[in-house]
Amino acid sequence: MAIFTSATKAIPEVVAVPRHIAVIMDGNGRWAKKRLMPRVAGHKRGVETVRDMVKLCANKGVQYLTLFAFSSENWRRPQDEVSFLMTLFIEALKREVKKLHDNNIRLLIVGDRTPFDAALLQEMTHAEQLTANNTGLTLTIAANYGGRWDMMQAVNQMIAQQGDKPAKPFTEEEITPFLALNYAPEPDLFIRTGGEKRISNFMLWQLAYTELYFTDTLWPDFDEAAFNLALASYQARERRFGRTSEQVTDAKG
Repeated sequence: MAIFTSATKAIPEVVAVPRHIAVIMDGNGRWAKKRLMPRVAGHKRGVETVRDMVKLCANKGVQYLTLFAFSSENWRRPQDEVSFLMTLFIEALKREVKKLHDNNIRLLIVGDRTPFDAALLQEMTHAEQLTANNTGLTLTIAANYGGRWDMMQAVNQMIAQQGDKPAKPFTEEEITPFLALNYAPEPDLFIRTGGEKRISNFMLWQLAYTELYFTDTLWPDFDEAAFNLALASYQARERRFGRTSEQVTDAKG
């Protein structure tokens, strides 16, 4: 029996389910420290929360889920922790990808892959190829990703594509196809666990109009009840995108 329902079934408008949710999964190390455990134990527990989050999003009708797994700044962490994270990434891909595929979930990994070793790159490629034609939830893992890196690599691609053509100003619309998440709509809801209230170089371009939600709950403790609180906060907000409340109301009418 599939553990997920299809993410493509119709969701009534009154439910106001975010189409795209982006998450910074913060607090794994502190979760372990509170329990007198090594930091790596928190990361292992965090993988279980990822599994639960994917299931929740798929069942609630979320179409895109983007998780910030490893930032371009995380290389500054202790070498033994970084090595463990790389090993955990490989193990998680080997263990979870078939389950994702069996439940019609598409997996994509964005970020600069050049520092990753051959074994991890092979697992990434296999995971993306296996799930490429799935039509349910699109799960994106941001690994060695940074928002500034994303914008710079997009600009460099645009310049390279322009070639010898006369220089001209670029538009916002022209950069979009070159961004790492060009296949996904901009996030409706951003969630950061762990108590910090920062974007931390995550999807800087795409979060311009995203509703931000911060919680003190540490990522390994971010369960269905905590997720429902985030959804309730989102559903209570009015998204105006520069318009007035009256204009929003008239548009709905």
